[in-house]
Amino acid sequence: MLQNNPLLAQLKQQMRESLPTKEGIVRATAKSFGFLEVSDKESIFIAPPQMKKVLHGDKISAVISTVDDKNQAEPQSLLEAALTQFVGRIKRHKNKLLVVPDHPQMREALKAVTAESLEDKALQDGDWVMASLSQHALRDAQFLVTVTELIAKGDDPEAPWWVVLARHQLAKAAPEADSNWSLLDTQPRSDATEHPFFTIDSESTQDMDDAISISSTATGWELRVAVADPGAYIAADSALDQLAAERAFTTYLPGRNIPMLPRQLADELCSLHPAQQRPAICARLAIAFDGSMQGEAEFTLAWICSQARFSYNQVSDYLEQNGDWQPNSELMAEQLQQLAAMAKARQQWRQQHAIVFQDRPDYRFELDNAGQVIAIHAESRRIANQMVEEAMIAANLACGQYLADKLGFGLFNTHSGFDASKLNALTELLAKHDAPVSQQQLSELSGYCQLRRWLQQQPTPYLENRLRRFQSYAAVSLQPAAHFGMGINYYATWTSPIRKYGDLVNQRLLKAILAGQQPQPLPQSLTQHLAEQRKTQRKAERDIAEWLYCRYLAPLAGSEQPFTAEIMDINRAGMRVRLLENGATGFMPMNVLSTETVPLTANWEEGRCYQGETVAYELGQQIAVRIHSIDNQNQSISLILTNTPLTEQTPA
Repeated sequence: MLQNNPLLAQLKQQMRESLPTKEGIVRATAKSFGFLEVSDKESIFIAPPQMKKVLHGDKISAVISTVDDKNQAEPQSLLEAALTQFVGRIKRHKNKLLVVPDHPQMREALKAVTAESLEDKALQDGDWVMASLSQHALRDAQFLVTVTELIAKGDDPEAPWWVVLARHQLAKAAPEADSNWSLLDTQPRSDATEHPFFTIDSESTQDMDDAISISSTATGWELRVAVADPGAYIAADSALDQLAAERAFTTYLPGRNIPMLPRQLADELCSLHPAQQRPAICARLAIAFDGSMQGEAEFTLAWICSQARFSYNQVSDYLEQNGDWQPNSELMAEQLQQLAAMAKARQQWRQQHAIVFQDRPDYRFELDNAGQVIAIHAESRRIANQMVEEAMIAANLACGQYLADKLGFGLFNTHSGFDASKLNALTELLAKHDAPVSQQQLSELSGYCQLRRWLQQQPTPYLENRLRRFQSYAAVSLQPAAHFGMGINYYATWTSPIRKYGDLVNQRLLKAILAGQQPQPLPQSLTQHLAEQRKTQRKAERDIAEWLYCRYLAPLAGSEQPFTAEIMDINRAGMRVRLLENGATGFMPMNVLSTETVPLTANWEEGRCYQGETVAYELGQQIAVRIHSIDNQNQSISLILTNTPLTEQTPA
């Protein structure tokens, strides 16, 4: 009788309305309860029954009540749903169609229906699908999603690639375009086909967008860099140009790439294949024997014809006198020798006057025809990689200075060094370690370079790793600005226009200058779009790598196989580390590091774990670990310490 009493219901409603409400983000836990995150310092418990109304990441308004002297949040209204369009996996239960969102904090299967274009019965357990949220329990009494697309069957060996591309809304194939290409340029081009240009790339590369020619002079070298000119075929603001702008980059994933431009342009018509005449933009640079760049670079439009195609391994083996391979002519042998000498001089100059970060290996997945990982190769940057890198850095430096001087705008890669809001704390930290820079110097390019060179001389990488938390983020700017991370004044890339839309834009600016034209200012929205797309690309690269690592390392879970790991991050939950043998990242929970006999405390601010007053672990330290378990569903690796000792490292 009391349940249906209208007066009682009215009283409850009045009491409820008198309770305070707060807005926040729902954070689910591994258990059935969750929290309403109101701010960085305030979170309120959400009981299991109430969590059934919401999803992790939902922005909601909640009524705050007190139960057993503790605040609890009761979801009241939905402000912004965490899920809109999302990737998930099919789950069948009693012949009902359900979808589990592809998110580590969303484990509940949601009731689903299919769009008209799909057949319910064709979807099976484990299939990957794209779905959209049709109903939300907090708004519509129950959750309901609509399956709009089948991404991949559950047993498809290529599922990781299709899922990652769908997850980040990246294109799955090259753009389709008319195959009748014609040269649109009306600007005159000089004939540079007699210059001995050559390319150095990976064996599998087809989209070769830069070639090099070099000769010695009385004071150093004359370096010529020829770069493919896809803008000669693609009109600004055309449909293809807009598509390239939308993609912004070629997507590179293990075993495949999805080009920004149609393959006929990227891999054939614009690619600088040997013995093929190609339209190019060329830069002529003067470099002194001490590695410094002399005078203003000269940019020209030209026809070029690459005379040789080399691979990184071929050139490195030749220069290191390893193996029998030889260049195809004495002229090319001389070119490679001169380029190696120039690169060494440039690198020494940058070490003294700018910043050269220590090389870390690149990790390459070797896949079979079925997409399974056969091996993971740790590849150090060899002399040929350094030769090409130094030539391209010099060319991009020249472009940055040229655009700054001639136009005062362009697409500049910038980095402001340290976050200005963290300089006080940074100064205190550096003072404790006797760093030879003042707070004012930290805001200046020269001071930043001085600090970086000092850090590289320290006995351990601890402090350098710790300073990452004080760094500002690299950005793309329309105005000329310094790149502290490289230790240089201006840096504007133009040497990869087949792969990067920003480089194509800078090329158009160069061509406008050469034509005596004043180009229109670039929109600020372009820099934001390029930054967002670059971030998305990196997330996709990380996601597919994590998936493949889990596949490859799964047989070693629970084994005694030791790995050398470098500590990347330390927090209350544990340590994140990178396996140096293959590049995989994994997590070591604090409960496996800390025991009754060896209690540890973590200090995130310091990036250290302490046993009492003694430093047990710190950022940058190398430790011996083994794989405890692998969560294939969430693509995560759990690690534990192994008894196999490493060479002892003493924390700083």
